[in-house]
Amino acid sequence: MKVYSKINSKNLSSLEQKMIKNLIKSVDALKTDVVNSQVMPFDTGQMQNRSMFIDDKNAKKYVLLKVDTPYARKIYFHPEYNFRKEKNANAQGQWFAPWITGNKKMFLRITFARFMRKDLS
Repeated sequence: MKVYSKINSKNLSSLEQKMIKNLIKSVDALKTDVVNSQVMPFDTGQMQNRSMFIDDKNAKKYVLLKVDTPYARKIYFHPEYNFRKEKNANAQGQWFAPWITGNKKMFLRITFARFMRKDLS
């Protein structure tokens, strides 16, 4: 008994494009969730509103959510700092921790799956 299969490259290409688009949308949803959770230290808003961006130039492999200020690394890795809470009530160091190892660690997977299900239905 022989079994033959033929891969439809057109459908694979379409699926790949949908995956890339939905990965970017998922990271954008992550950015929105970080801002809405008010976890980033906020003084002038530069870091949260103007310097946090989505880097999708290698979207076929990965998409990054970056914070591009000279001081972001310093304050991210020093949660012992006393952050002002007037503008962001939950301001803290290591503000991405809930999405990496904390209670929101499934956020990206769930969001990506939701976008893909909607796109494929």
